[in-house]
Amino acid sequence: MSRPESKPKQGESKRRGRRRGPSAERSGASSQKASAQKSSAQKPSALSPAQVESLLAGGELDGFTRETLTALGVLTLKGGASPSAHRKLKQVKHFLQLIAPALDELFERYTEPVIVDMGAGKAAMSLAIYDRWIRAQGRGQLIVVESRSELISKVKEATSERYPRLVAQAATIMEAELPERVHLTLGLHACDLATDHAIYRALTAKSDHVALVPCCQAELAQLLKPLKRREGGISALWSEAWHRREFGSHLTNVMRALSLRAMGYAVTVTELIGWEHSVKNELILGRRVARFHAGARDELMALLKTIPVEPWLMARLAELSWGEAPAQPREG
Repeated sequence: MSRPESKPKQGESKRRGRRRGPSAERSGASSQKASAQKSSAQKPSALSPAQVESLLAGGELDGFTRETLTALGVLTLKGGASPSAHRKLKQVKHFLQLIAPALDELFERYTEPVIVDMGAGKAAMSLAIYDRWIRAQGRGQLIVVESRSELISKVKEATSERYPRLVAQAATIMEAELPERVHLTLGLHACDLATDHAIYRALTAKSDHVALVPCCQAELAQLLKPLKRREGGISALWSEAWHRREFGSHLTNVMRALSLRAMGYAVTVTELIGWEHSVKNELILGRRVARFHAGARDELMALLKTIPVEPWLMARLAELSWGEAPAQPREG
């Protein structure tokens, strides 16, 4: 007696009969190859000396001199550039495009605009500004502040007598000697509290413009840790260590933007460059348009009431009376 055939379940016969044929395998391999080629195309490649010369001649590296690029280690002694240096050049070029309106305005308004680069590292960004604006117009001053003496020595060697309007200081941001008035304050990849120190010094020097690219930020992650089980459902945003680091970093920059608004700055937050080049790519631009902004201050206070942390910068803003009264810089 034959056994009755059971009716296959819906889709079962198709699953049993489905096989990857040669054409499907070729299609999959082609797709993977195309994806790899696309990823590779997004990564800057090494530049030959001839390619660098072509970029310089064509204005693609506008704002740089070959001598400065070589001295800073961006170009090799033969005049080429490694993939990492090429990536750095793309970042600087894009940054110059974003900051150009502020610099054009400053050089139009002031006879001797003062630009300060806080936590400058090798100062590649600010030296490009020097070449493109200060050198080109023969006026203005660039102050480079970096606490690591070996990096300041490298900047001095790179610039020597060719940058007469540059002052390089081996000092912390809070200890740096600044003129009473600064027109543009840069804080590019200044780690953790160094960005807040740059904001504070910009405020006390009445900086017309600020440009910040925050780097690693650990302060709020530590301040949020004791609040893990105190604030009800909202604490889920930072209860896990990974989330606490990521949320703390985001919250830090939100507070920085609100702080600048509260102190009278019109603020724009945008992307410095694509994620394939750097994960630390948030750019905060501020232009001073008023002495203070009560609405932004109230918004920041409401945020701090919801998430009761006391970051370093908030205490300093209180000392400055939130822009409603002048104050002198403090140490620490």
